[in-house]
Amino acid sequence: LSFGQEPSAPVANTLKTSLGAEMVLVKRGSFQMGNVNNDSEGSYTEKPVHIVRFTYDFWIGKMEVTFDEYVAYCFDTLANMPDDRGWGKGKRPVINVTWIEAVSFCNWLSQKEGLKVAYDKDGNLLDRNGKVTKDITQVEGYRLPTEAEWEYAARGGPGSKGFKYAGSNTLSEVGWFTGNSGSKTQPVGQKKANELGLHDMSGNVWEWCHDWKGYYSASGLTNPVGPDSGSSRVYRGGSWYSSEQFCRAASRNSGTPAFSYIDGDLGFRVVRTVF
Repeated sequence: LSFGQEPSAPVANTLKTSLGAEMVLVKRGSFQMGNVNNDSEGSYTEKPVHIVRFTYDFWIGKMEVTFDEYVAYCFDTLANMPDDRGWGKGKRPVINVTWIEAVSFCNWLSQKEGLKVAYDKDGNLLDRNGKVTKDITQVEGYRLPTEAEWEYAARGGPGSKGFKYAGSNTLSEVGWFTGNSGSKTQPVGQKKANELGLHDMSGNVWEWCHDWKGYYSASGLTNPVGPDSGSSRVYRGGSWYSSEQFCRAASRNSGTPAFSYIDGDLGFRVVRTVF
C-alpha cells in the first residue's frame, strides 16, 4: 500500500554518499511491526503487533557504517578512534561507538554534503529550518533510522516475503551470529542480501536506531519516531555475539546513549528522508 503524494520525478533506486557508501531506496508503504510470526523465543516487548504506515520514501545504507568511513570522520573532526579489538578496521563494521557518537557522525556527513543537519546537541531531530521537530518527513540530513524504518527495511519493505530474519528463514544465509562468526565481526556485505538488497541487518553488529525505548501499542501509527523521552535508545538486528533469537527482524534491544558497549557488537547504519 502507498500513502501520500508520489514524487514529482522518478527517483533512482540507489545513491552514493560522499564517502562512497551505497544507499538503497525504500518506498513508502505499510507493514505489521512486531512479532508477526509469534515466535516462541520472542520477547513481550515485541507485542502487540501493530500497523505502521509511512507517507514518505527514505534512503538507508546498504551496509553498516564501516571503519573506513568512520576513520575519515575521526581524522576530519579529531574524534576519538574506536577500538577495533584487534580484529582489523577497513570494511568491518565500526564498533564501540555510542549513540551520541553515531549521531555526531551523521551530522558531520550532512555538513560534508551541504545538507541541513538532522540533530541538535541534545539529540533532538531538526527540520530544514533548524527547528526541533517530530515530523521525520522534514528532516533533511543523515540520521539514524527510526525503529520502525529499521524493521520495515529489514523485512524487505514493500516487497517483503515475510522472512523471520532479514532476507531468509535460515540465519546462516544472511547473517553472522554466534554459530558462524568466529567470535568477531566480519567485513560487511559477504552474506546474502534481503529483498531490498540490504546486507547484515541480521547479525554482525547490533545497529543503533533513533528512538528512545518504549512499549508497543495496538494502535496503528503513521511515521513514528518513538517516545519523547527515555533512559535508553533502541538498537536492533543482533550481532556476531548473538544467538539466533536476537537476530530476528522483530527482536529489540536498547542501551544508554552515552555508553559505547565495549563488547564490540554494536554499530549503526545511516538513513535519509527522500524529498
